[in-house]
Amino acid sequence: MFKAEIYKQRRNILKKRMKSGRMYFPGNAESPMNYPANPYPFRQDSTFLYYWGLDLPGLTAVLDVDRDEAILFGDDFTVDDIVWMGPQPTLAENAARVGVGTVRPMADLEKWIQPESRESLHFLPPYRAENRIALQRLTGIPADEIGKHVSVDFIRAVAAQRSVKSAGEVEEIEKALKISYDMVRLAMSMVRPGMIEQEVYGAVEGLVLSRGSRVSFPVICSVHGETLHNHHHHHIMEEGQLLVLDSGAESPGHYASDITRTIPVSGSFSPEQRAIYEICLKANEKAIDMMKPGVPFREVHLRAATIIAGGMKDLGFMKGDTDEAVAAGAHALFFPHGLGHMMGLDVHDMENLGEDYVGYSDQVKRSDQFGLAYLRMGKPLEEGHVITVEPGIYFIPELADQWKTQKKFTEFIDYNQVSSYIGFGGVRIEDDVLITPDGHRVLGKPIARSPGDVEAWCAGA
Repeated sequence: MFKAEIYKQRRNILKKRMKSGRMYFPGNAESPMNYPANPYPFRQDSTFLYYWGLDLPGLTAVLDVDRDEAILFGDDFTVDDIVWMGPQPTLAENAARVGVGTVRPMADLEKWIQPESRESLHFLPPYRAENRIALQRLTGIPADEIGKHVSVDFIRAVAAQRSVKSAGEVEEIEKALKISYDMVRLAMSMVRPGMIEQEVYGAVEGLVLSRGSRVSFPVICSVHGETLHNHHHHHIMEEGQLLVLDSGAESPGHYASDITRTIPVSGSFSPEQRAIYEICLKANEKAIDMMKPGVPFREVHLRAATIIAGGMKDLGFMKGDTDEAVAAGAHALFFPHGLGHMMGLDVHDMENLGEDYVGYSDQVKRSDQFGLAYLRMGKPLEEGHVITVEPGIYFIPELADQWKTQKKFTEFIDYNQVSSYIGFGGVRIEDDVLITPDGHRVLGKPIARSPGDVEAWCAGA
């Protein structure tokens, strides 16, 4: 948690951007796993955390621009609660910690939002069913139509503000990256033929828990790296395979890290693996080199795509003019996703607000081309953005078979050569980058990335 003045300043900036009306911030409630007293670990809504700072269930806040008032709604714990939980601060005490002077019981919320004033209520897209139901109760809008009534002005104001990270926020991200460093180092030291993926996965997530943290997203730890978000951990690792570890942790303030490394199961890369890996690494490094304020991230993505296409052409997987191949989207057979995404309180920062509001603008529209359409961030970079850079090269059997059957991009792709590599898996290399006034900075302590460094970490160096 930051100082109260920071939350007050954030709310004041938002009020100036919104100019009028009332902004509704539903905090998250506890969510039962299988009965109410057995909930999932609580995670507060990130926008609520950003403006109100309280990492507690059962709260709702309203920011009234016209009355210049910040109100926190909630209820104090009863003695029956305290028997199970121990002494708890009052609602007013919690509110004071984040610079809020007005508190009201939750029962007052419906009375406060009068029917005649509901038109001035601004709310963001809800991603939990209970918050849709609450909005239905408060506004009279059917729950399945709530999405049609979200405030675009509110979305844009929040996205603009949260996109630019303060020095304190960057410090939080780097706290998470300290854990990521140890996660990757542990994984590289463990990986051996004959192990089950879940042994590495369990050790990595256990390390996060031992630091009093939690993972920022479900850990991807798989020798089938060609499945981009593979959350299965039951495969036995074999000699000659590559393990993709895509993982991250949260800081005490819930800011995320997101690091991917590709690990040779045998401890060293084969010549074929090294060749593919080095193309991916070059794409990662050259993309990062481009990053500075004013550079459209779409151009950074296309630069990485061009490096991948050129490298795959050198190895015989692609042919023809490289620039034409990338313009047509032929490279997406091997690199079918976007280069990266914003990161902050969410590992895909503000994805719940809508990617087109966060990563695009009225001037920069999302492409509908396969591969490029998955790019979450296309607009120009700004000082204070934190962006992941994660090029990948994959041999996806189903995609290769489909394109070959369709005779798609035969002028750019040698399908016979591609077929000979089915079973290779995939390579992905990801780092977290801060945009500085005149360039960029890769955040966190350097994590083994070159083939030699990866092999050294695998050997316990």
